[in-house]
Amino acid sequence: MEPIKPVNVAELRRMREAGEKITALTCYDASFALLEDRAGVDVILVGDSLGMVIQGGNTTTPVTVNDIVYHSRCVAPHLKRAFLVADLPFLSYATLERALDASQRMMQEGGAKMVKLEGGREQANIVEYLAIRGVPVCAHLGLQPQFIHKVGAFKVQGREEAAAEIMLQDAKVLTEAGADLLVLECVPSSLGKRIAEASKVPVIGIGAGPDTHGQILVLHDILNISPMVTIGRKPRFVQNFMEGAPDIESAVRAYVQAVKTSKYPAPEHCF
Repeated sequence: MEPIKPVNVAELRRMREAGEKITALTCYDASFALLEDRAGVDVILVGDSLGMVIQGGNTTTPVTVNDIVYHSRCVAPHLKRAFLVADLPFLSYATLERALDASQRMMQEGGAKMVKLEGGREQANIVEYLAIRGVPVCAHLGLQPQFIHKVGAFKVQGREEAAAEIMLQDAKVLTEAGADLLVLECVPSSLGKRIAEASKVPVIGIGAGPDTHGQILVLHDILNISPMVTIGRKPRFVQNFMEGAPDIESAVRAYVQAVKTSKYPAPEHCF
């Protein structure tokens, strides 16, 4: 048997260039880390979504660096193949120094291989500062949950042409600054396609249509156990992969297969 080859930044770029869809899911503990890795998930995100699905909050803003480091440390040792990304939580990258300190903790203590931050071109100096110091960075555009108290609601971004053009330019600026990956959340499918086609790095969508280079969802959402699902505010882009599945691992495998074969997202999941 050939040894398992871990996914890295170069492999993600190869998948993009080859047209192979990238599968990503959130994860917060050892048991699911083993399961997701075994099921073939390419990228695992220890997301600040844990503030909602693990801690039971209404937003992600209370999540701390310590929280992400703890959960990342639970996940990292159990991944043989999947590439581990850790969120930088609210205001942990407000300055260059704080961003570097938080990233150091994510990678040295938490075992992450990449950090993710939210924001457009205004974060370019942070991305560059981290990148030239060897920190792989994933930028996050579109709907940005950490900005919820500023924007007031979880809603689709980039519907107007002016806003779409700004997002396109933000993606370009961030990748030129050194971002190795982009997450694009809650935007019209047409904009998701434009950004993916223009981007030099892989673009992972969540509610961004079928034409991004990969997809990411929150684990609890695909298992139909998210608080957002149980209280009736299920996001349009969520699909319940537990439906018809005999067990949890089968549901995760079904998600991976649906993304790889472009069966997910379907038109009903798109804006």
